[in-house]
Amino acid sequence: MPIVIKSEEEIGIMREAGRHVAQVLQILVEHVRPGVVETELDRIVREEFARRGVIPTFLGYQGYPATVCVSVNDEIVHGIPGDRAFQEGDVVSIDLGCTYRGFVADCAVTVGVGRISPEAERLIRVTEEALWRGIRAARAGVRLGAIGHAIQTYVEGQGFSVVREYVGHGVGRQMHEDPQVPNYGPPDFGPVLRKGMVLAIEPMVNMGTWRTKRDADGWTVRTADGSLSAHFEHTIAITDGEPLVLTLP
Repeated sequence: MPIVIKSEEEIGIMREAGRHVAQVLQILVEHVRPGVVETELDRIVREEFARRGVIPTFLGYQGYPATVCVSVNDEIVHGIPGDRAFQEGDVVSIDLGCTYRGFVADCAVTVGVGRISPEAERLIRVTEEALWRGIRAARAGVRLGAIGHAIQTYVEGQGFSVVREYVGHGVGRQMHEDPQVPNYGPPDFGPVLRKGMVLAIEPMVNMGTWRTKRDADGWTVRTADGSLSAHFEHTIAITDGEPLVLTLP
């Protein structure tokens, strides 16, 4: 699949999609507290998206049964919201996407439930900083690998590991477009970034090994050693200067 360069008009539409995703994600974060059942987040997304007139991109994607991914503790990504209630000390990653006027925006955040351990707090803080380091590296004229290199060197320098089997991606009319955006690797890897490229950068960082395993549900991805994981994501557009973050409220 060729890499698609978006026009200013298309990026503007994606900014509107991103605003919807970011605002609803903020609402979800406010509901992550002890005793709340995961499916409550799916209910909120359905109601909010219907009210806003946007489409939940995840629902039905390759058979995925929910509007949002909710991954807890050792779950890295793609957790299906179920009847489990959040517990004090849990680490919860929420991944959300919507389609607006034919374009997709994708965003994720990790939060703690109530009081969490200092180690979990540091994991979340490092993962969010890794995302912003990847974003700052995404400049026209550099190679794609600069993003993953910035993420990996920072994360590993903090004593954590970067997931390899799951990576970021281009995004536009489809949720997953070329190019894939690894969170690791050498800075001279991949195509040269160009103005108008839109990327979802999403470091997934584990407290232990970077290796993963998948549950029998065919979706939920966990750390292979049961260690905690965190996940942050923004959709960005490459410009002539600083990258434009599309998934902000």
